[in-house]
Amino acid sequence: MTTPRTGLILVVSAPSGGGKSSLCQRLLNWSPNLIYSVSCTTRSPRGGEQNGRDYFFLTRSDFEAKITGGEFLEYAEYNGNYYGTPRSFVEEQLTAGKDVLLDVEVQGAGQLMKRIRTGRFAYPNSLVTIFLMPPSRELLETRLRRRGTDSEETICKRLALADCEMARWTEYDYVIVSGKLDDDFAQGKAIVIAEKCRAARLPKETKVWQQNEL
Repeated sequence: MTTPRTGLILVVSAPSGGGKSSLCQRLLNWSPNLIYSVSCTTRSPRGGEQNGRDYFFLTRSDFEAKITGGEFLEYAEYNGNYYGTPRSFVEEQLTAGKDVLLDVEVQGAGQLMKRIRTGRFAYPNSLVTIFLMPPSRELLETRLRRRGTDSEETICKRLALADCEMARWTEYDYVIVSGKLDDDFAQGKAIVIAEKCRAARLPKETKVWQQNEL
């Protein structure tokens, strides 16, 4: 008898420029059951970004109203802008048996870990966290400069914040030391497969063989 397994909340965090967006996209392309959670933000759209596809772009007052209304599973202020995960979307997907992928900064991920691991969420066994660690600060700086989207002041702020974020890697379930994208993806995929096979994720009422059935 086949019993549906509990959906996952898969959190991927990394310092800005650490490669998490590329890893997330590869995971989404690989698994049809993995659904991306579009975050809300108060920052301005970058070139080519679309509202509702990349982010839900909100004014600061609208975002703060949603905070007051308890509409975020987690939220954080990062580099002067708010980012948050809509609670209702995640809950709806898990109820439907889907796995939800969150591209979340370290501050927001910490909130999510605390909320779920202290029992303040309907799916206490759902969370899996991955920290994508740049191999060196120098390489991270090179990646940030190569993007060509940030001012010198913003790059310096991102690097200073990265120093703080890197110190929190021990809070995560898994760490991938970033290298080639193919290697990062292979490790991320292996984590998802292993977590989906955990006995603890099978519902208690799952039918198992009894001795008299053998």
